[in-house]
Amino acid sequence: MSLSLSMATFALAASISPGPVNVVALASGASHGLRKSLGHVTGATLGFCLLLVLSGLGLHALLQQWPVFGLALHWGGVAFLLFMAWKLANDTGELDSTGRQPAPSAWHGAAMQWLSPKAWLAAVAGVGAYTGGEHSLLWLFTWIYAPICFLSVTCWAWAGSVIRHYLRDPRYLRWLNRGLAGLLVLSTVYLVLG
Repeated sequence: MSLSLSMATFALAASISPGPVNVVALASGASHGLRKSLGHVTGATLGFCLLLVLSGLGLHALLQQWPVFGLALHWGGVAFLLFMAWKLANDTGELDSTGRQPAPSAWHGAAMQWLSPKAWLAAVAGVGAYTGGEHSLLWLFTWIYAPICFLSVTCWAWAGSVIRHYLRDPRYLRWLNRGLAGLLVLSTVYLVLG
């Protein structure tokens, strides 16, 4: 298997598997539709690519040297995931056809990547496995990862937009959003206890 194909396979497995960013993309697609969810998708992709590049340039080593920053990221991630869970749990369940309810922004998507343990694990593991400290391989990996990440998160938003048609009754969307909020809370439990 070529290195590029191996990188692409890793990127797909890491990007399309369930995680906080994808849960919010699914909820956004269900509540706001695919088009309005693309801001979150784009932000998540760009946020992860920046995390990947900076990890390859030594950010992870810096955080190990200065553990207080890593601790701040850890607890910031817990707080942000709980905030997103709270927003999902308190959603009215009304489908946004008026444009008054904002979809998660690009900034939310980017911040979620930086505060997600799944994203950090993927970035650090990917950099360690594929770049060997070579900047040319880091850039290749990032260029391969970006479209795969974008399409993977888009799949989750698209899935939400598909089930949107079955959620005309606000009760059903509230149940879905509360279930997804529960998944985000479980993610934070893992962060606190793991």
